[in-house]
Amino acid sequence: MHDPAAICCYIPSSISTLDNPFTLPSKWNTPPLFRSWLCKGCSVSRGSFPSLVENMKVDFAPLDVPLQRRLQTATVLQWVYSFLGLAPTCIFLFFYLLFTRYWLISVLYATWWYFDYDTPTRGGRRAPFICGLKVWGYMRDYFPVKLVKTADLDPRHNYVFGFHPHGVLVAGAFTNFCTYATGFRQLFPGITSYMLMLPLWFRAPFFRDYIMCAGLIPSDKESASYPLSRKGTGNAVVIAVGGAPEALDAHPGTYNVMLAKRKGFIKMAMEHGAHLVPVFSFGENEVFDQVDNTRGTWLRWTQEQLQSIMGISLPLFHARGIFQYSFGLMPYRKPINTIVGRPIKVERNIKPTLEELDALHQLYMDELSDLFEEHKGNYGVDKDTHLNFV
Repeated sequence: MHDPAAICCYIPSSISTLDNPFTLPSKWNTPPLFRSWLCKGCSVSRGSFPSLVENMKVDFAPLDVPLQRRLQTATVLQWVYSFLGLAPTCIFLFFYLLFTRYWLISVLYATWWYFDYDTPTRGGRRAPFICGLKVWGYMRDYFPVKLVKTADLDPRHNYVFGFHPHGVLVAGAFTNFCTYATGFRQLFPGITSYMLMLPLWFRAPFFRDYIMCAGLIPSDKESASYPLSRKGTGNAVVIAVGGAPEALDAHPGTYNVMLAKRKGFIKMAMEHGAHLVPVFSFGENEVFDQVDNTRGTWLRWTQEQLQSIMGISLPLFHARGIFQYSFGLMPYRKPINTIVGRPIKVERNIKPTLEELDALHQLYMDELSDLFEEHKGNYGVDKDTHLNFV
Protein backbone atom coordinates (compact mmCIF):
# COMPACT_ATOMS: atom_id res chain seq x y z
CA MET A 1 0.00 0.00 0.00
CA HIS A 2 1.27 3.49 -0.79
CA ASP A 3 2.10 5.92 2.00
CA PRO A 4 -0.75 8.50 2.15
CA ALA A 5 1.83 11.24 2.44
CA ALA A 6 3.42 10.08 -0.77
CA ILE A 7 0.06 10.28 -2.58
CA CYS A 8 -0.02 14.02 -1.94
CA CYS A 9 3.02 14.45 -4.12
CA TYR A 10 0.91 13.43 -7.10
CA ILE A 11 -1.95 15.94 -6.62
CA PRO A 12 -2.05 18.31 -9.61
CA SER A 13 -0.33 21.63 -9.08
CA SER A 14 -3.55 23.45 -9.95
CA ILE A 15 -4.99 22.47 -6.60
CA SER A 16 -2.47 24.73 -4.87
CA THR A 17 -4.49 27.76 -6.06
CA LEU A 18 -7.44 26.74 -3.91
CA ASP A 19 -8.04 28.27 -0.49
CA ASN A 20 -7.53 24.85 1.03
CA PRO A 21 -4.96 22.97 -1.06
CA PHE A 22 -5.97 19.67 0.47
CA THR A 23 -9.66 19.94 -0.49
CA LEU A 24 -10.39 17.99 -3.65
CA PRO A 25 -12.68 19.51 -6.32
CA SER A 26 -16.18 18.06 -6.24
CA LYS A 27 -16.01 17.23 -9.93
CA TRP A 28 -13.48 14.52 -9.10
CA ASN A 29 -16.34 12.53 -7.46
CA THR A 30 -13.96 10.89 -5.05
CA PRO A 31 -15.51 8.59 -2.44
CA PRO A 32 -15.79 10.10 1.06
CA LEU A 33 -13.66 7.37 2.60
CA PHE A 34 -10.85 7.98 0.11
CA ARG A 35 -11.10 11.78 0.58
CA SER A 36 -10.86 11.35 4.34
CA TRP A 37 -7.87 8.99 3.99
CA LEU A 38 -6.09 11.27 1.54
CA CYS A 39 -6.53 14.38 3.64
CA LYS A 40 -5.34 12.52 6.70
CA GLY A 41 -2.24 11.52 4.77
CA CYS A 42 -1.64 15.13 3.83
CA SER A 43 -1.93 16.23 7.43
CA VAL A 44 1.12 14.15 8.31
CA SER A 45 3.00 14.87 5.14
CA ARG A 46 5.18 17.48 6.77
CA GLY A 47 6.55 14.89 9.14
CA SER A 48 6.91 12.14 6.54
CA PHE A 49 8.56 14.11 3.77
CA PRO A 50 11.89 14.67 5.54
CA SER A 51 12.18 10.95 6.24
CA LEU A 52 11.39 10.23 2.58
CA VAL A 53 14.13 12.60 1.50
CA GLU A 54 16.49 11.05 4.03
CA ASN A 55 15.87 7.59 2.57
CA MET A 56 16.60 8.91 -0.93
CA LYS A 57 19.73 10.76 0.13
CA VAL A 58 22.89 9.89 -1.80
CA ASP A 59 25.93 9.42 0.42
CA PHE A 60 28.74 10.98 -1.62
CA ALA A 61 32.40 10.19 -1.03
CA PRO A 62 34.38 13.03 0.55
CA LEU A 63 36.60 15.12 -1.71
CA ASP A 64 39.72 14.48 0.37
CA VAL A 65 39.85 10.71 -0.27
CA PRO A 66 43.55 9.65 -0.26
CA LEU A 67 45.14 8.94 -3.63
CA GLN A 68 45.77 5.30 -2.66
CA ARG A 69 42.07 4.66 -2.16
CA ARG A 70 41.23 6.35 -5.45
CA LEU A 71 43.71 4.08 -7.23
CA GLN A 72 42.13 1.08 -5.52
CA THR A 73 38.70 2.15 -6.72
CA ALA A 74 39.97 2.73 -10.27
CA THR A 75 41.56 -0.72 -10.39
CA VAL A 76 38.41 -2.47 -9.18
CA LEU A 77 36.35 -0.42 -11.63
CA GLN A 78 38.38 -1.71 -14.58
CA TRP A 79 38.07 -5.26 -13.20
CA VAL A 80 34.28 -4.99 -12.90
CA TYR A 81 34.12 -3.56 -16.42
CA SER A 82 36.36 -6.37 -17.71
CA PHE A 83 34.03 -8.92 -16.14
CA LEU A 84 30.76 -7.36 -17.32
CA GLY A 85 31.44 -5.29 -20.41
CA LEU A 86 34.82 -5.93 -21.99
CA ALA A 87 33.80 -9.04 -23.94
CA PRO A 88 30.82 -7.35 -25.67
CA THR A 89 33.02 -4.31 -26.34
CA CYS A 90 35.68 -6.49 -27.98
CA ILE A 91 33.10 -8.26 -30.14
CA PHE A 92 31.65 -4.93 -31.25
CA LEU A 93 35.13 -3.55 -31.99
CA PHE A 94 36.07 -6.59 -34.06
CA PHE A 95 33.08 -6.19 -36.39
CA TYR A 96 33.16 -2.40 -36.39
CA LEU A 97 36.74 -2.33 -37.65
CA LEU A 98 35.74 -4.45 -40.63
CA PHE A 99 33.72 -1.51 -41.96
CA THR A 100 36.42 1.10 -41.48
CA ARG A 101 39.77 1.76 -43.09
CA TYR A 102 41.27 -0.29 -40.27
CA TRP A 103 39.58 -3.46 -41.51
CA LEU A 104 42.96 -5.15 -41.90
CA ILE A 105 43.31 -5.34 -38.10
CA SER A 106 40.26 -7.60 -37.81
CA VAL A 107 41.31 -9.65 -40.83
CA LEU A 108 44.80 -10.23 -39.45
CA TYR A 109 43.38 -11.06 -36.02
CA ALA A 110 40.91 -13.53 -37.54
CA THR A 111 43.82 -15.24 -39.31
CA TRP A 112 45.76 -15.39 -36.05
CA TRP A 113 42.69 -16.67 -34.23
CA TYR A 114 42.31 -19.51 -36.73
CA PHE A 115 45.79 -20.85 -36.00
CA ASP A 116 45.59 -20.11 -32.28
CA TYR A 117 42.08 -21.45 -31.72
CA ASP A 118 43.08 -24.44 -29.56
CA THR A 119 45.47 -22.58 -27.26
CA PRO A 120 42.90 -22.13 -24.44
CA THR A 121 42.32 -25.88 -24.31
CA ARG A 122 46.08 -26.50 -24.09
CA GLY A 123 46.84 -24.64 -20.91
CA GLY A 124 46.30 -21.13 -22.23
CA ARG A 125 49.00 -18.51 -22.47
CA ARG A 126 49.82 -16.98 -19.11
CA ALA A 127 51.73 -13.70 -19.08
CA PRO A 128 53.61 -13.43 -15.74
CA PHE A 129 54.13 -9.73 -16.40
CA ILE A 130 50.36 -9.15 -16.44
CA CYS A 131 49.80 -11.27 -13.32
CA GLY A 132 52.44 -9.31 -11.44
CA LEU A 133 51.28 -5.79 -12.31
CA LYS A 134 51.20 -3.37 -9.38
CA VAL A 135 47.55 -2.53 -10.06
CA TRP A 136 46.49 -5.91 -8.68
CA GLY A 137 47.94 -4.84 -5.36
CA TYR A 138 45.45 -1.98 -5.37
CA MET A 139 42.65 -4.46 -6.00
CA ARG A 140 43.87 -6.63 -3.13
CA ASP A 141 43.86 -3.65 -0.76
CA TYR A 142 40.44 -2.40 -1.88
CA PHE A 143 38.54 -5.14 -0.03
CA PRO A 144 41.14 -6.27 1.24
CA VAL A 145 41.80 -9.84 0.04
CA LYS A 146 43.99 -12.24 2.01
CA LEU A 147 45.18 -15.75 1.13
CA VAL A 148 45.62 -18.09 4.11
CA LYS A 149 47.67 -21.29 3.91
CA THR A 150 46.96 -24.23 6.23
CA ALA A 151 49.33 -26.87 4.78
CA ASP A 152 52.22 -27.23 2.36
CA LEU A 153 51.60 -28.48 -1.17
CA ASP A 154 54.22 -30.78 -2.67
CA PRO A 155 55.12 -29.54 -6.19
CA ARG A 156 55.72 -33.17 -7.22
CA HIS A 157 51.93 -33.61 -7.38
CA ASN A 158 49.09 -31.98 -9.27
CA TYR A 159 46.03 -30.57 -7.52
CA VAL A 160 42.38 -29.74 -8.02
CA PHE A 161 41.32 -26.76 -5.91
CA GLY A 162 37.59 -26.63 -5.15
CA PHE A 163 36.75 -22.98 -4.57
CA HIS A 164 33.65 -22.13 -2.47
CA PRO A 165 31.44 -20.14 -2.63
CA HIS A 166 31.28 -18.74 -6.15
CA GLY A 167 29.98 -15.34 -5.05
CA VAL A 168 28.71 -12.90 -7.65
CA LEU A 169 31.96 -12.12 -9.48
CA VAL A 170 34.43 -14.54 -7.80
CA ALA A 171 36.57 -11.61 -6.63
CA GLY A 172 38.57 -13.71 -4.17
CA ALA A 173 39.39 -16.45 -6.65
CA PHE A 174 40.57 -14.00 -9.29
CA THR A 175 42.74 -11.96 -6.93
CA ASN A 176 44.34 -14.99 -5.29
CA PHE A 177 44.80 -17.36 -8.22
CA CYS A 178 44.99 -15.14 -11.32
CA THR A 179 47.32 -12.47 -9.93
CA TYR A 180 50.42 -12.52 -7.75
CA ALA A 181 49.08 -9.82 -5.41
CA THR A 182 48.31 -12.04 -2.41
CA GLY A 183 51.52 -14.07 -2.50
CA PHE A 184 50.37 -17.37 -3.99
CA ARG A 185 53.83 -18.12 -5.43
CA GLN A 186 55.50 -17.45 -2.08
CA LEU A 187 52.99 -19.48 -0.07
CA PHE A 188 53.00 -22.41 -2.50
CA PRO A 189 56.37 -22.45 -4.27
CA GLY A 190 56.52 -24.60 -7.39
CA ILE A 191 52.72 -24.57 -7.87
CA THR A 192 51.11 -22.96 -10.92
CA SER A 193 47.38 -22.21 -10.76
CA TYR A 194 44.95 -22.43 -13.68
CA MET A 195 41.52 -21.02 -12.97
CA LEU A 196 38.56 -22.28 -14.99
CA MET A 197 36.14 -19.94 -16.76
CA LEU A 198 33.08 -20.57 -18.93
CA PRO A 199 34.13 -21.58 -22.49
CA LEU A 200 31.77 -18.92 -23.84
CA TRP A 201 34.21 -16.13 -22.97
CA PHE A 202 37.01 -17.70 -25.01
CA ARG A 203 34.96 -17.18 -28.16
CA ALA A 204 35.18 -13.38 -27.87
CA PRO A 205 37.92 -11.89 -30.08
CA PHE A 206 40.68 -9.96 -28.29
CA PHE A 207 39.04 -10.71 -24.92
CA ARG A 208 40.18 -14.36 -25.06
CA ASP A 209 43.80 -13.27 -25.24
CA TYR A 210 43.37 -10.89 -22.32
CA ILE A 211 41.91 -13.50 -19.96
CA MET A 212 44.46 -16.13 -21.00
CA CYS A 213 47.19 -13.75 -19.81
CA ALA A 214 45.86 -14.24 -16.26
CA GLY A 215 46.06 -18.04 -16.46
CA LEU A 216 42.37 -18.58 -17.16
CA ILE A 217 41.36 -21.61 -19.21
CA PRO A 218 37.95 -22.98 -20.34
CA SER A 219 35.96 -25.05 -17.87
CA ASP A 220 35.19 -27.95 -20.22
CA LYS A 221 36.66 -31.35 -19.33
CA GLU A 222 39.30 -31.40 -22.06
CA SER A 223 40.72 -28.01 -21.09
CA ALA A 224 40.61 -28.70 -17.34
CA SER A 225 42.38 -32.05 -17.78
CA TYR A 226 45.25 -30.69 -19.85
CA PRO A 227 47.33 -29.18 -16.99
CA LEU A 228 46.82 -32.37 -14.98
CA SER A 229 47.99 -34.73 -17.71
CA ARG A 230 50.34 -33.00 -20.14
CA LYS A 231 52.18 -30.27 -18.28
CA GLY A 232 54.14 -32.29 -15.73
CA THR A 233 53.58 -31.72 -12.02
CA GLY A 234 53.09 -28.72 -9.77
CA ASN A 235 49.86 -27.65 -11.46
CA ALA A 236 46.67 -26.65 -9.66
CA VAL A 237 43.35 -26.41 -11.48
CA VAL A 238 41.04 -24.01 -9.62
CA ILE A 239 37.32 -24.76 -10.00
CA ALA A 240 34.51 -22.61 -8.62
CA VAL A 241 32.49 -25.77 -8.09
CA GLY A 242 29.08 -24.11 -7.69
CA GLY A 243 29.55 -22.32 -11.00
CA ALA A 244 27.11 -19.85 -12.46
CA PRO A 245 24.02 -21.32 -10.70
CA GLU A 246 25.59 -20.73 -7.28
CA ALA A 247 25.98 -17.02 -8.07
CA LEU A 248 22.19 -16.75 -7.80
CA ASP A 249 22.47 -17.74 -4.12
CA ALA A 250 25.24 -15.25 -3.34
CA HIS A 251 23.42 -13.19 -0.74
CA PRO A 252 25.20 -11.59 2.25
CA GLY A 253 25.10 -13.74 5.36
CA THR A 254 24.32 -16.97 3.48
CA TYR A 255 26.53 -20.05 3.36
CA ASN A 256 24.87 -22.19 0.72
CA VAL A 257 27.35 -24.36 -1.18
CA MET A 258 26.19 -26.08 -4.36
CA LEU A 259 28.10 -29.31 -3.94
CA ALA A 260 25.77 -32.15 -2.97
CA LYS A 261 25.39 -33.40 -6.56
CA ARG A 262 28.56 -32.01 -8.11
CA LYS A 263 30.98 -34.88 -8.61
CA GLY A 264 32.59 -34.16 -11.97
CA PHE A 265 35.65 -32.50 -10.45
CA ILE A 266 36.01 -35.43 -8.03
CA LYS A 267 36.03 -37.89 -10.93
CA MET A 268 38.56 -35.78 -12.83
CA ALA A 269 40.87 -35.76 -9.82
CA MET A 270 40.62 -39.56 -9.55
CA GLU A 271 41.28 -40.10 -13.25
CA HIS A 272 44.50 -38.08 -13.08
CA GLY A 273 45.58 -38.86 -9.53
CA ALA A 274 45.44 -35.17 -8.61
CA HIS A 275 45.06 -34.36 -4.92
CA LEU A 276 41.92 -32.50 -3.90
CA VAL A 277 42.22 -29.23 -1.99
CA PRO A 278 39.10 -27.63 -0.43
CA VAL A 279 39.15 -23.83 -0.45
CA PHE A 280 36.67 -21.60 1.37
CA SER A 281 36.54 -17.84 0.85
CA PHE A 282 35.01 -15.99 3.81
CA GLY A 283 33.40 -12.73 2.72
CA GLU A 284 32.90 -13.73 -0.92
CA ASN A 285 29.13 -13.33 -0.58
CA GLU A 286 29.36 -10.08 1.36
CA VAL A 287 30.73 -7.70 -1.28
CA PHE A 288 27.47 -7.37 -3.23
CA ASP A 289 23.79 -7.19 -2.37
CA GLN A 290 21.37 -9.02 -4.64
CA VAL A 291 17.69 -8.56 -5.42
CA ASP A 292 15.64 -11.14 -3.55
CA ASN A 293 15.31 -14.19 -5.79
CA THR A 294 14.11 -16.93 -3.47
CA ARG A 295 13.64 -20.30 -5.12
CA GLY A 296 10.13 -20.59 -6.52
CA THR A 297 9.73 -16.90 -7.38
CA TRP A 298 9.19 -15.76 -10.96
CA LEU A 299 12.52 -13.94 -10.92
CA ARG A 300 14.44 -17.05 -9.89
CA TRP A 301 12.59 -19.14 -12.49
CA THR A 302 13.50 -16.60 -15.19
CA GLN A 303 17.13 -16.50 -14.12
CA GLU A 304 17.39 -20.29 -14.14
CA GLN A 305 15.80 -20.51 -17.58
CA LEU A 306 18.21 -17.94 -18.98
CA GLN A 307 21.12 -19.74 -17.33
CA SER A 308 20.13 -23.05 -18.92
CA ILE A 309 19.94 -21.39 -22.35
CA MET A 310 23.01 -19.13 -22.28
CA GLY A 311 25.24 -20.96 -19.80
CA ILE A 312 25.70 -17.84 -17.70
CA SER A 313 23.64 -16.66 -14.75
CA LEU A 314 22.31 -13.13 -14.42
CA PRO A 315 22.16 -12.20 -10.73
CA LEU A 316 20.63 -8.74 -10.20
CA PHE A 317 23.33 -7.42 -7.91
CA HIS A 318 24.18 -3.97 -6.64
CA ALA A 319 26.41 -2.34 -4.07
CA ARG A 320 28.05 1.10 -4.18
CA GLY A 321 29.15 3.56 -6.85
CA ILE A 322 32.42 5.18 -7.84
CA PHE A 323 31.91 8.58 -6.17
CA GLN A 324 29.11 7.68 -3.77
CA TYR A 325 28.25 4.84 -1.40
CA SER A 326 24.49 4.50 -1.96
CA PHE A 327 24.08 2.52 -5.18
CA GLY A 328 26.03 1.12 -8.12
CA LEU A 329 27.86 -1.96 -9.37
CA MET A 330 31.11 -1.45 -7.50
CA PRO A 331 31.65 -4.02 -4.71
CA TYR A 332 31.63 -3.01 -1.07
CA ARG A 333 34.94 -2.63 0.72
CA LYS A 334 34.54 -5.75 2.84
CA PRO A 335 37.35 -8.21 3.63
CA ILE A 336 37.69 -11.48 1.73
CA ASN A 337 39.75 -14.18 3.45
CA THR A 338 40.46 -17.23 1.31
CA ILE A 339 41.49 -20.33 3.27
CA VAL A 340 43.34 -23.06 1.38
CA GLY A 341 42.75 -26.36 3.19
CA ARG A 342 44.80 -29.49 3.60
CA PRO A 343 45.20 -31.67 0.49
CA ILE A 344 43.23 -34.90 0.26
CA LYS A 345 45.44 -37.60 -1.23
CA VAL A 346 43.93 -39.21 -4.31
CA GLU A 347 45.23 -42.35 -5.99
CA ARG A 348 44.92 -42.51 -9.75
CA ASN A 349 41.87 -44.50 -10.83
CA ILE A 350 40.97 -44.20 -14.50
CA LYS A 351 37.61 -45.93 -14.10
CA PRO A 352 36.34 -45.37 -10.55
CA THR A 353 33.22 -47.16 -9.46
CA LEU A 354 30.17 -45.24 -8.29
CA GLU A 355 30.87 -46.32 -4.71
CA GLU A 356 34.47 -45.06 -4.88
CA LEU A 357 33.33 -41.78 -6.37
CA ASP A 358 30.67 -41.28 -3.71
CA ALA A 359 33.11 -42.10 -0.91
CA LEU A 360 35.67 -39.53 -2.06
CA HIS A 361 32.94 -36.97 -2.66
CA GLN A 362 31.69 -37.41 0.90
CA LEU A 363 35.23 -37.14 2.25
CA TYR A 364 35.69 -33.89 0.35
CA MET A 365 32.46 -32.44 1.76
CA ASP A 366 33.53 -33.45 5.28
CA GLU A 367 36.93 -31.77 4.83
CA LEU A 368 35.33 -28.60 3.48
CA SER A 369 32.90 -28.52 6.38
CA ASP A 370 35.73 -29.02 8.88
CA LEU A 371 37.70 -26.21 7.22
CA PHE A 372 34.73 -23.88 7.57
CA GLU A 373 34.11 -24.82 11.20
CA GLU A 374 37.78 -24.46 12.12
CA HIS A 375 38.12 -20.93 10.76
CA LYS A 376 34.65 -19.34 10.90
CA GLY A 377 35.22 -17.85 14.36
CA ASN A 378 38.14 -15.83 13.03
CA TYR A 379 35.96 -14.06 10.47
CA GLY A 380 32.84 -13.12 12.39
CA VAL A 381 30.64 -16.09 11.54
CA ASP A 382 28.27 -17.13 14.32
CA LYS A 383 29.12 -20.39 16.06
CA ASP A 384 25.66 -21.77 15.24
CA THR A 385 26.10 -21.15 11.51
CA HIS A 386 27.08 -24.14 9.37
CA LEU A 387 27.53 -24.84 5.68
CA ASN A 388 24.39 -25.79 3.80
CA PHE A 389 25.17 -28.22 0.98
CA VAL A 390 22.68 -27.82 -1.86
